[in-house]
Amino acid sequence: MNLNELETKINFRTCPLCEATCGLEIHTRGQEVVHIKGDKLDPFSKGYLCPKGFSVKELHSDPDRIRKPMIRRGSDWQEVSWDEAFLEVRKGLQTIIKEHGRNSVAVYLGNPSVHNLGSMLYAPIFLRALGSRNIYSASTLDQIPKQLSSEMMFGSDANLPIPDIDHTNYFLMIGANPLASNGSLMTAPNMRGRLRALRDRGGKLVVIDPVRTVTAKQADEHHFIRPGTDAFFLFALINTLFEEDLVSPGILVHLINGLEEMKSLSQDFSPEAAAAKCGISAAEIRRIARELAASSKAIIYGRMGTCTQPFGTMNSWLVDVLNVLTGNLDRQGGVMFPAPATRRASSKKVRSNRYNRYQSRVSSMPEVLGELPVSCLAEEMETEGPGQIKGFICMAGNPALSAPNSKRLQAALERVDFMVSVDCYMNETSRLANVLLPVPSPLEHSHYDIAFYNLAVRNIAHYSKPVFDLPSEQLDDWQIILHLAAAVSEQNLVGDPLTLMDDYTIGELIDHELKNENSPIYGRDAVEIFSLLKDRNGPERLLDFYLRVGPYGDHFGKNPDGLSLSVLEVNPHGMDFGAMKPRIIEILQTPSGKIELAPSILVKDVKRLKQSLKSEANPVVLVGRRDLRSNNSWLHNLPVLVKGEDRCTLWIHSSDATRFGIGKGERAILKSRTGKIEVPVEITDDIMPGTVSLPHGWGHSHTGTRLGVACEHPGVNVNILTDEQVFDPISGNAVLNGVPVSIEKIG
Repeated sequence: MNLNELETKINFRTCPLCEATCGLEIHTRGQEVVHIKGDKLDPFSKGYLCPKGFSVKELHSDPDRIRKPMIRRGSDWQEVSWDEAFLEVRKGLQTIIKEHGRNSVAVYLGNPSVHNLGSMLYAPIFLRALGSRNIYSASTLDQIPKQLSSEMMFGSDANLPIPDIDHTNYFLMIGANPLASNGSLMTAPNMRGRLRALRDRGGKLVVIDPVRTVTAKQADEHHFIRPGTDAFFLFALINTLFEEDLVSPGILVHLINGLEEMKSLSQDFSPEAAAAKCGISAAEIRRIARELAASSKAIIYGRMGTCTQPFGTMNSWLVDVLNVLTGNLDRQGGVMFPAPATRRASSKKVRSNRYNRYQSRVSSMPEVLGELPVSCLAEEMETEGPGQIKGFICMAGNPALSAPNSKRLQAALERVDFMVSVDCYMNETSRLANVLLPVPSPLEHSHYDIAFYNLAVRNIAHYSKPVFDLPSEQLDDWQIILHLAAAVSEQNLVGDPLTLMDDYTIGELIDHELKNENSPIYGRDAVEIFSLLKDRNGPERLLDFYLRVGPYGDHFGKNPDGLSLSVLEVNPHGMDFGAMKPRIIEILQTPSGKIELAPSILVKDVKRLKQSLKSEANPVVLVGRRDLRSNNSWLHNLPVLVKGEDRCTLWIHSSDATRFGIGKGERAILKSRTGKIEVPVEITDDIMPGTVSLPHGWGHSHTGTRLGVACEHPGVNVNILTDEQVFDPISGNAVLNGVPVSIEKIG
C-alpha cells in the first residue's frame, strides 16, 4: 500500500518549539506527516502559525536525528542497546562519584528541556538523586535576572509579572523583539496581531533598542539606546516620576516597602545624566515618563537585551519598580500574574530568597535559584583540586555554541573524564560525549506547556496526545531521566526502577499537598488520592494530579465539574480560562507579606551603577539579534528554516562602514579579548552607530557532528567573542550584549 492509499488522520497539538504555544493541525498518513497548518479552533492562537510550526514535519523525519543509544570508543561511535548504554552511564558516573564526590558531576539543562513535559516533571527528580551543587542551565544565558528580581520583590521566581497586552493602551518595550522571538517571558501567539490590535484601539507602542528591529518598525516610536545603558534610562524615568510628583501606586500603596528609599536612590540619575550615557535626550525621557504616568493602562516590559548585560538584574528590578510606581502592577492593561491550571496553592510559609546559599568553587560566584552561572562552567572543569568537575551530563543543550568564550568551554569539555548527552542530535556538544541517549521526536510523546502557561497572557490549558506511537526500541524522555536517576543513586534499585521512582514521586506530591492548609485536598486520605490516579503513570499521572489540585481542578471530587486530564483529553483544541485577574495578595510570598521595592542586595548594587556614570563608552560594541526562523542552535538542520539568503551576517551602520572602509558585500574580521571571527557584512541604518549586530546559535563547522544541513549553512559563532569573565555580578548572567569589539576590513 502506498502513502496516498492510507487514511489521512488529523491530530491537534501545541507547537513545542517556542514560547508562543501555537495550536497545530497535523495531517498524517501512516507514519508520515503530510501537512501542518494552524489550528483555527485553538482558543489562544486561533490559527496563527509561524515558520517554526511548519518545521515540525522536517524535525520528525530528519534523517540526522539520532534514534538509537550510542557509545563513543575513541573517535568511533557504536550503536548499543539501552541496557548497555545505561550500564556504561552508571559505571562512568559512579566511578567519578565514589572517587571525587557528587559535586564532581555537573549537569547542564538546555532550552528545549523547558518545552518538554517529561523533562519539566522529571528533571528535578534526577537532580535530587544526583545531589550535586554543580547545576547549570540556559537561564544564566538569558532570563535569570528577571527570575531573581521577582524572587526578591515578590517572594518567588515563579511569580513573574506578565504584560496584559490585550488590554493595554501604552506599551514601553525595552530590549525585546517579540515579532522575531514570538514573545519571551510573555507567552502570546500572534504578537503581530496583538500589537496591531493595540494600535487599532488607539494605544501606543514605544520601543527602546540599539537595533531598529522588525518590532521597532511596527512601533509608534523607536529610540536607539547605547547597549548596556538601560539602567540609566530606567532610573531617569523613576527620577522624573518622583521629581514631578507623578508617582501613583494606587491600591498597592499599602502593600509596598521601600518607596522613600527608591526616591532617594533615583536622585543621582537625572534625565540629563542618563542622556549622556544612553543617547536618549533628557526631554524624551521626561516625556515618556509623563506618558507612562498619564496612561490608565500601561506596561513597561524588558527582555533579552535588558538581561544579558552587566546590570541585568538591576534592569529587571527597575522595570517592575516602574510598573509599581505608575500603578500598573496587578492592574488590567498593566502587568499581571497568571493563574495557570497546574498552579498549586501556596503554603504561605515565610521563605527566604534562594540566593547565595553557596558559591562556585573557583570564582565564588553566588548560587541563584539552585544553579550556578554558565560563565564559570569552564573554569570549574579546568581548575584542579577537590570539587573539580570530572563528569558532565548535558540534557538537551548545546553550550559548546551557546556559552560565552565557547572555545574555552569546548576545550574544557574535551578534558572531562566522562560525559553523557541526552539529545536527538549529534551536535557541537554531544559529539564530545561518551554516551549519547536519544530522545524521541516531539510527535512521539505527549505535550503540555507547564512552564509557559505560567507566563501566558491568558489562562490557558492544552494537552496534546502523541501523534505517533513511540517506536518499540525508543524510550520516552521521562524514562531516560529516571534511568539516569537510578544510575547516580547509591544503590542498585531492586525491581523496575521506573515504577519504583515514579510511584515514589507521586506519593511525595500527594503527601505534600495533604499537609498544605490552603490546598483543596488538605487532610484527605493519601491512599484514596493515590487510588484515584492509578489508571495513569509517568507524566500523565503527575499532570493529572497538578490539574486536579489546581485553581480550576475537580479537587478529586469536591468540585465535580472541575478540570482533570480526562477533561482536557476531550478538548483537543485546548481550554481558555479567561484573562488574567488581579491577584497580588494571593501570590506574595515575601517575609513581610509586601512588595519589596528596594531589596537590600539590589540597593547596594546601585553604587556600581553610580560609579559607571563616569566611565567612557566603548568605541564599538556587539549585540545579538533574533530571527523568526531560528531558535538558538537547535533548528538549523531543517531545510525549511535555513533556506534563502544568509542570515548570519554582521549588521553595521553606514557611517561605521565608511569609517572602517568596508563596502557592500565585503567581509570583516571581528575581534574581542576572547577570539576573532571572519564574517560577511551587511550595511544598514537600522542599527545605532557604534554598534554592530550578529545573530547567535550559528557556527556549525566542527568536525564530528552529524548535522548535514546545518554544516551546509554553518555561519559563525558569536560566542567566540563573548567574554566569560564579564557578567552581571548579582545574578551571574552572561553579558552577551554590549561586548567591546574591534573591526578590520579583510584586505
